[in-house]
Amino acid sequence: MHNTLVEPAFPWLTLLVVLPALGALLLWAIPGLRKSSGKGFALAVSLLELGGAAAAALAFDWSDPSAYQLVESLSWIPQMGVSWSLGVNALGLVMILLALALVPIVLIAGWNDDEKDCDAASYAGLVLFLEAFMVLIFAAYDLVVFYIAFEAMLIPLFLMIGRYGVGEEGARRAAAMKFLLFSLAGGLVMLGGIVALWALAPERSALFFRLDSLAATAPALSGAVQMGVFATFMVAFAIKAPMVPVHTWLPDTAANARPGTSVLLVGVLDKIGTFGMITLCLRLFPDAAAQAATVMCSLAVLSILWGGLAANGQDDIMRLVSYTSVSHFGFMVLGIFIGSDIALVGAMFYMVAHGVSIAAMFLLSGWLAQRGGTQDMREYSGMQRVTPYLAGLWLTAGLASIALPGLSGFVPEYLVLMGTWRQSVLLGALALLGVVIAAVYVMRPYKRVFTGGPAKGKEGLADIGARERFVMAPLVVAMVVLGIWSAPLVNALTPISADFALGASAPAQAQTLLEGSTK
Repeated sequence: MHNTLVEPAFPWLTLLVVLPALGALLLWAIPGLRKSSGKGFALAVSLLELGGAAAAALAFDWSDPSAYQLVESLSWIPQMGVSWSLGVNALGLVMILLALALVPIVLIAGWNDDEKDCDAASYAGLVLFLEAFMVLIFAAYDLVVFYIAFEAMLIPLFLMIGRYGVGEEGARRAAAMKFLLFSLAGGLVMLGGIVALWALAPERSALFFRLDSLAATAPALSGAVQMGVFATFMVAFAIKAPMVPVHTWLPDTAANARPGTSVLLVGVLDKIGTFGMITLCLRLFPDAAAQAATVMCSLAVLSILWGGLAANGQDDIMRLVSYTSVSHFGFMVLGIFIGSDIALVGAMFYMVAHGVSIAAMFLLSGWLAQRGGTQDMREYSGMQRVTPYLAGLWLTAGLASIALPGLSGFVPEYLVLMGTWRQSVLLGALALLGVVIAAVYVMRPYKRVFTGGPAKGKEGLADIGARERFVMAPLVVAMVVLGIWSAPLVNALTPISADFALGASAPAQAQTLLEGSTK
């Protein structure tokens, strides 16, 4: 069960937080290191971090994946019930592994993006700084620690978008500010809920904000308080997810950020929204989640359809890819709130599968724009003749994202649809319509950009080289492995679903309400 805690013999999670943060500080504090070998140093730190995560995964007991393991807990501010508490179940550990695998890929993919080595090293330092917060947020076992990481990660992201973006200076600063304001607004609303938990709790201990303590305390609160706090959390997580109608920051950000920044933002950090819905909202407030299920599932289906239709209306290839993510996050949220343990397994699997395919789509689209000098798809045609490797890999990633059998997106999307259909035929049919729209928003731009005769002025563009193919290799392998050998990940996530799914955790009255409202 998810209340089980297994303490480690070695503080793996703290090490994984400290190592990239220390690497970033060294890059910024030592000018000579930053100028001479900053990129190489950052890559070495990221690979060492990935090795540490692999060691932590070996120390994790995969026979009990729903238990929180590798737990570390030290009293921090006992008067407020705050502790330095870290711990992961299988979902948290898998998300950390995904994040740390993508960081060296991003660094290698953008190796030649900066004309000055010092600029490249400064950007790499921000990536390492962000890496520390990615680990912290997926490993946080204290709500206040989670909140601190949730807000602090905005600092490196704001700089990565506003200072090191690819758009015009005014446009990228505006996009960075829009991202910051949306995220800060959601975080401040969530802070109100955290304060309310502290103020209204009948008892407070020195470890009050640890998740196991909150799980024991939250049911004692009145139904109105639980719903109010649940709502504050959902505002923050819906913005982060991103869900319609609070998604508008994402297309602007993706159009003006570096492809590598978009990979980390959409492939990993936006999953904080769905991760928080599962590990905080479903766990701490199952009654409120069950009562809000109809609204959440309706918004999820709206996101699926709106994101898909909006993607089909884009001329900017980076905006198109970002809108596809709005649709995919709709599937994840639907799987979380539909009240099916099968669909919840699919939603958690989707978080990983989407991280892989969207990373490939952002990187490949960015490389195309770098070569062609524009992100406007109307300026391209016939690129499969000019850049055959880029065209083939873009199609592979696109097919994975629209759930072609044998690739990474098929199993999670099938599980979400199967679980949804059992709960509500109407919602299942609408989500299935989203699958049809997805096929259009991948195949139509492929036909537009890559088929036919080469556009004038684009005949001599270079195909992706050895470095870029090397970057794509692990992503393609992951897409194939997750598509044809999904059992290990499904088996690891299924016990978590049994603990957290609304159908498993909601009381009989709330479950009856959920079933009546979705059928």
